[in-house]
Amino acid sequence: MKVFCSCNGDIEESSLLKGQSTSSGSVLPYVGVASLGAILFGYHLGVVNGALEYLAKDLGIVDNTVLQGWVVSTLLAGATVGSFTGGSLADRFGRTKTFVLDAIPLTLGAILCATAKNVETMIIGRLLSGIGIGISSAIVPLYISEISPTEIRGTLGSINQLFICIGILAALVAGLPLAGNPTWWRAMFGIAAIPSVLLAIGMAFSPESPRWLVQQRKITQAEQAIRKLYGKNRVTELMEDLSASAQGSEEQDAGWFDLFSSRYFKVVSVGAALFLFQQLAGINAVVYYSTSVFRSAGVTSDVAASALVGAANVFGTIVASSLMDKKGRKSLLITSFTGMAASMLLLSLSFTWKILTPYSGPLAVIGTVLYVLSFSLGAGPVPALLLPEIFASRIRAKAVALSLGMHWISNFFIGLCFLSVVTTFGISKVYLGFGCICILAVMYIASNVVETKGRSLEDIERELSPPI
Repeated sequence: MKVFCSCNGDIEESSLLKGQSTSSGSVLPYVGVASLGAILFGYHLGVVNGALEYLAKDLGIVDNTVLQGWVVSTLLAGATVGSFTGGSLADRFGRTKTFVLDAIPLTLGAILCATAKNVETMIIGRLLSGIGIGISSAIVPLYISEISPTEIRGTLGSINQLFICIGILAALVAGLPLAGNPTWWRAMFGIAAIPSVLLAIGMAFSPESPRWLVQQRKITQAEQAIRKLYGKNRVTELMEDLSASAQGSEEQDAGWFDLFSSRYFKVVSVGAALFLFQQLAGINAVVYYSTSVFRSAGVTSDVAASALVGAANVFGTIVASSLMDKKGRKSLLITSFTGMAASMLLLSLSFTWKILTPYSGPLAVIGTVLYVLSFSLGAGPVPALLLPEIFASRIRAKAVALSLGMHWISNFFIGLCFLSVVTTFGISKVYLGFGCICILAVMYIASNVVETKGRSLEDIERELSPPI
């Protein structure tokens, strides 16, 4: 699962980030605080997986798959709203204050879900949590990218996706006590309030992004932030660089309709398509409903099997971060979707071929783990890195917001309709459909996505969005 900067904070190589290795240690604690938002992102996405069956019994919706779908997908509806507003809030109030504001819906949502006596309260809690993680999806990578020194920027930039995976894994592990304590699902939701409060407290003491402060002409505060992040010896140097960068980037921002102009339409369509393929390939359906899939395949320890899926996600993301600048974005995407297609074919066959019936349980686990591993090698992390590279600076904020909106909207409808579609067509045909989408993604990427490894953003912009 997967996230972007939807503000005007440029992600190009700026002189702000020409930090020395000695400054890295000063930055890491603040990156760690921001990463709480990524952990909450993943946790709220995954927590409903193990808890759905038990909360459905307590709230009286066991036989209502539509309401169960709403419990799952309301989070995504809220995230759609949050993702479109997170960038604007960060530009207006600053990065750290937006984090503090974001903790409000995150905390309230967790408490409402944990104490819900009816499905209406649960849905409201999920909606608030969704707004919170939608805002986080915009501001976590933005803040990290703006405070990270160049020499570790790639590593720190991948932390966002890694901690999302860790959050999903934590949610799956949190569900382990459910078998012995059916009311444990309330604690699973309530636990999320703790990192939400810690996020607000930590950000209250974290330095604001120097880039944003200079853009707001808060020079004194920018100098204080630089001193806290990089040391007093670099204040003069970085302030000169930041001021020069700000003066050189005063081109008027593009309007929404400009995204569909002949100059930008192709590159914008590529960004939107990558997110559509990412979600329509079935990743969140696999994560949300892996427990019931394993059970239908005869796997008794369903929560433990789902935790294995989360571990595969974390492992694959770590491997991807080490390959991103060696193998390139495009090749990782093609390899990833090819592996996902093969995994979906294995899953589909495990449920239909009678000869495989005795092995359907192990095959379901193997196919699901291989699918998630393939996803985490490319389809998951690459779009988060690729979109800021292919979008011109003039349209970056709105283009990323549009692509992110496609992500959450498609995510919402998959979560809402997946159970009903499986009931109608059967899990085997649904997985086969996901596999076909993965094959289409491979063909699209091979024809339309450019390789950005080792190229400057200016070079990419000249190729993809040349002046008319």
